[in-house]
Amino acid sequence: MRDLLYLTHRIPFPPNKGDKIRAYHVLRYLQRHFRVHLGSFIDDAADQAHAAHLATDCASSCFVRLHPRLARVASLPALWRGDALSIAYYRHPELRDWVKGTLSRHRIDIAMAFSGPMAQYLPARTPHGPLHRVLDLVDVDSEKWQNYADHRRWPSSALYRREGRRLLEFERAAARSFDQVLLVSRAEAALFRLRAPESAHKTGYFNNGVDSSYFSPQPGFADPYDSARVLVFTGAMDYPPNVEAVVWMAGHVMPALRQEFPDLQFHIVGSRPSPAVQALTRQPGIHVSGTVADIRPYLHHAALAVAPLQIARGIQNKVLEAMAMGKTVIATPQALEGLSAVPGRDLICAAGAAEFIHHVGRQLRNPDELGAAARQRVLNDYQWGKNLQRLGVVLGVTESHPSQAEPAP
Repeated sequence: MRDLLYLTHRIPFPPNKGDKIRAYHVLRYLQRHFRVHLGSFIDDAADQAHAAHLATDCASSCFVRLHPRLARVASLPALWRGDALSIAYYRHPELRDWVKGTLSRHRIDIAMAFSGPMAQYLPARTPHGPLHRVLDLVDVDSEKWQNYADHRRWPSSALYRREGRRLLEFERAAARSFDQVLLVSRAEAALFRLRAPESAHKTGYFNNGVDSSYFSPQPGFADPYDSARVLVFTGAMDYPPNVEAVVWMAGHVMPALRQEFPDLQFHIVGSRPSPAVQALTRQPGIHVSGTVADIRPYLHHAALAVAPLQIARGIQNKVLEAMAMGKTVIATPQALEGLSAVPGRDLICAAGAAEFIHHVGRQLRNPDELGAAARQRVLNDYQWGKNLQRLGVVLGVTESHPSQAEPAP
């Protein structure tokens, strides 16, 4: 079995948020085909407890504690060096030295970096020969910063626009030097080909998946809402696009809906709610749950799942998980980018507040039966086992049923 070096910007366990979910399933796939050397950052003290568990299945590992506040301060010199802050944020001598030592001690000829900033650690050659390098960008992060700039006032808008430009320069340089670049969806890959045309020939993608046996509309979940009629939003609630989404929903949609449906509640379910999210509980009908042990009861007993994201990149796992649970999902076009789901058949697309109010109201009065179609879409298009075969093609993995693998374009 060949050795492979895998670097992730966040420890890939527990798989409880978008990037960690993808990184976790990639890691498990890699471990079936390679002796994996894993290097990761830990930016949440609670995740430190999982390092030993992950290490047991790795040929070697390195977990570097990253303190977000200190890392932000340490990245500030990048402003006058002309670098992207995101790259400086994840620049750490301990991981750099571990990578160098690992590539020296082991005959590793293939490596994979999860997210753009981790590309800075992988050289083109090792002491043993050339290193075949695969970059899983996941999303076009530079585009996200440009989107942030469009939604902020000066001076934040200027800083975000600068970050978008600098990060795109880094992404393009990394893509030119790496052997293959992968993203999370066909749409995201098409966007990166547009932004980095010189690397279009080696840019592909593989979709995320959902554990559809875990996220399934099975009976028996206790009702966390005490039979109330609920709209639910799920996600990490310290992530700015999620914060912006629920603040928008609470301010622009819920007041009008509660005029017609006075008992309607909006539950925000997810870890680390920011002060802006916690403040929403002052409004009638808004509830903030924080971290929960199992998100499935909150999805199962909700009348509708909503994803009112104004800024989004890549695939929204929150949408896929709700669909897998057989829920009708109402989402903005931004939240649906990259999904193969068909609006009107698998879920509902609402472009603004008026459309959200209209569609939620119509579903509460006379629900469409979209849940079965939503789950079938997940079963057809978002199974990890099938989708990871595209990664296997790039890595030269021989599958037992190679005819099922669609080569990454």
